Amino acid sequence: MIIFFAMTIWEITIPETTDRAVRDFLDRNGEGAQNLSEFVNAAVRRRVFELTVSKIKERNANFDQNEIQALIDEEVRTVSETRS
Repeated sequence: MIIFFAMTIWEITIPETTDRAVRDFLDRNGEGAQNLSEFVNAAVRRRVFELTVSKIKERNANFDQNEIQALIDEEVRTVSETRS
C-alpha cells in the first residue's frame, strides 16, 4: 500500500551562508538539491519535537520525577494488560 501525504509549498528566507552550507552538505553526501525538501522537513520535525520535549520538561520540573515515572509505568502496564 502506498500512502501519499498532502504537500505544502513554503516560501522561506534564509541567510545565503545557510543555503550554501546545506546545499554543499547535500552535494557532498550524494543527495543533491532534489532532497532539500526532505532535509528541511526532517530538520523542522526534529526541532518541533525538541521544543515540545523542552516545554514538557519545564512544565513538569516542579513535580517529583519518581512520581511521574510511577504514573507512566502504571499506564503502560494498564495498556499492556488490555492488549494481551
